Amino acid sequence: MYKTDTIAAISTAMSNSGIGIIRISGEDAFIIADKIFTPFKGSRKIEDAVSHTIHYGYIMDKGKVVDEVLLMVMKSPNTYTRENVVEINSHGGILVMQKILRLILESGARCAEPGEFTKRAFLNGRIDLSQAEAVINVINAKNDMALDMSVNQLKGSISKKVVGIRENILHEIAYIEAALDDPEHYNMEDYGIELKPKLIEIREELQNLLDTADNGRIVTEGIKTVILGKPNVGKSSLMNSLLGEDRAIVTDIAGTTRDILEENIRINGISLNIIDTAGIRDTEDIVEKIGVDRAKNLASTADLIIMVLDSSVPIDDDDREIINIIENKKAIILLNKSDLDMVTSVDNVKEISDNFSNGHDKKIITVSIKENKGIDILTETVKDMFYTGDISYNDEVYLTSERHKSAISDSINSLNCVIESIESGMPEDFFTIDLMNAYETMGTIIGEQVGDDLVNEIFSKFCMGK
Repeated sequence: MYKTDTIAAISTAMSNSGIGIIRISGEDAFIIADKIFTPFKGSRKIEDAVSHTIHYGYIMDKGKVVDEVLLMVMKSPNTYTRENVVEINSHGGILVMQKILRLILESGARCAEPGEFTKRAFLNGRIDLSQAEAVINVINAKNDMALDMSVNQLKGSISKKVVGIRENILHEIAYIEAALDDPEHYNMEDYGIELKPKLIEIREELQNLLDTADNGRIVTEGIKTVILGKPNVGKSSLMNSLLGEDRAIVTDIAGTTRDILEENIRINGISLNIIDTAGIRDTEDIVEKIGVDRAKNLASTADLIIMVLDSSVPIDDDDREIINIIENKKAIILLNKSDLDMVTSVDNVKEISDNFSNGHDKKIITVSIKENKGIDILTETVKDMFYTGDISYNDEVYLTSERHKSAISDSINSLNCVIESIESGMPEDFFTIDLMNAYETMGTIIGEQVGDDLVNEIFSKFCMGK
């Protein structure tokens, strides 16, 4: 899995900008840089320079100046990859960055694979696999909470949690193995009775971690929010109001929106992946019917549904169908068009509420989207429905990866098997099999005993110069 050759890549975006960075990492990084860099003063070689210093000079190509640059020298092992690293800060033109990279490759480096710098940091032991995954989460963070959570994981919050639990499991494995090898000096009488509460405590700790997965996903990926309602009730107007721009087409003609429209917005520091859908109603129009079916399918997988009702007309069977769709979902009902005479009565609202099987996950708000009244209440309600108190993740560990979630779940299952063995009066050597399974499965989170394919898949999601 580990390659020792020297790699290089452009680490900044491939667009014209003020500054561009070309990164080199590997044993020959200094030798390669020396071939193309000429310092402004003096002739000292880069490998003779003090580590973590910056040098002003020029990138040269056969005696011709390519660009005026700052070159940073970082010596192993105190670098991102724990290898010798050179970073060239050039002007940020696409052509000049590509030309510098070409000169580096011609001088003996090869082009880095996606995420290969971070992969080397993992393989060289500077970070574990969960921290490496946190790097891409930092880059992709869509809001302050996601960034805080990702930085927390980058600092090792998940690693520390996993390592601590694994140490407790390993202690029990070691004790059993020692007792089996030397029964005269280790007392195994009632060991299972003593072990069971320890395993229950570990299992609860893992379950608490597993329970954070949905919140972790919502914070990092955003709340999947679907807007539902009959045609012409104000769904697209709501979308435009939340976005602060006319993104969706709004007309008085019912059925204007026939396909889905998706945008990402930030509300009170959290991200909503908000989807405007076709109005739900019985229709003979084939295209509109496809849009209605898509809206219903999206509703089934949504984290939150915002149902828009036209409060200026009585609720009807189409409204009731939508209420049935959202019965078991977190939902906010907007009684829109409050600027008109409201026909939706107290009895109508009671009928809506009575259809909810879990009322604590439903809120009813009166709004006028046209006059922007009640939108602030909507945004506060979204925040309150998903988070309690101040939004802060600095001191807590949250799972944000399906891979981590699966490993924790499998470990819990292994611990359950041990507990069942204890309750069934099985011999102690049976305990070690499932204890070791739990230990090894949790180890995959931090990168122990993982195959090349998994590691390559994880780092393939990175950009080229990271």
